[in-house]
Amino acid sequence: MSGQIEILAISGSLRTHSSNTALLHAAAQLAPAGIAVSVYDGVGDLPLFNPDLEGQEPVSVLELRRQLRVSHCVIISSPEYAHGVTGAIKNLLDWVVGSGELVDKPVALLNASARATWSHAALTEILTVMNARLIPAASLTIPLINNAVTLEDILSNGDQVATLRLALSALSNAVCVPVTA
Repeated sequence: MSGQIEILAISGSLRTHSSNTALLHAAAQLAPAGIAVSVYDGVGDLPLFNPDLEGQEPVSVLELRRQLRVSHCVIISSPEYAHGVTGAIKNLLDWVVGSGELVDKPVALLNASARATWSHAALTEILTVMNARLIPAASLTIPLINNAVTLEDILSNGDQVATLRLALSALSNAVCVPVTA
């Protein structure tokens, strides 16, 4: 592939000071030349999924789908609520399950907590059903100390920076690998 690799980063958290969102902003700042990471900020603007709106989707849904279509790959970082995914990320995925934007698209799952095993498993299952191409080498846990971790905290931690760079490299390499049938 030639040209810049476009990555859409999606946080499953609506919290203003979310560790998951901070992790994605760190990935955006650490992206090397040739990779652009855009953090999607419309999760909270999406209405609850309603299949009756098919063909009359709200503007926020159309914009989400557009951003997914123009991206080469996706990173999802989401907290775990009650051993599952957040309502926000599930709602986002419900809006694109039938429209196909994630089919064969390389996806990485980043976890900001070592305790996110259930949400990781749930996201893996959902994305597999949606025919996304999960990239295990880019799907990493970066255990942050607590919910008050800032972008600056992440960028000042050498181990976390190295892990994020590894994930970005693995995900960008997956864009260049053709899908095998």
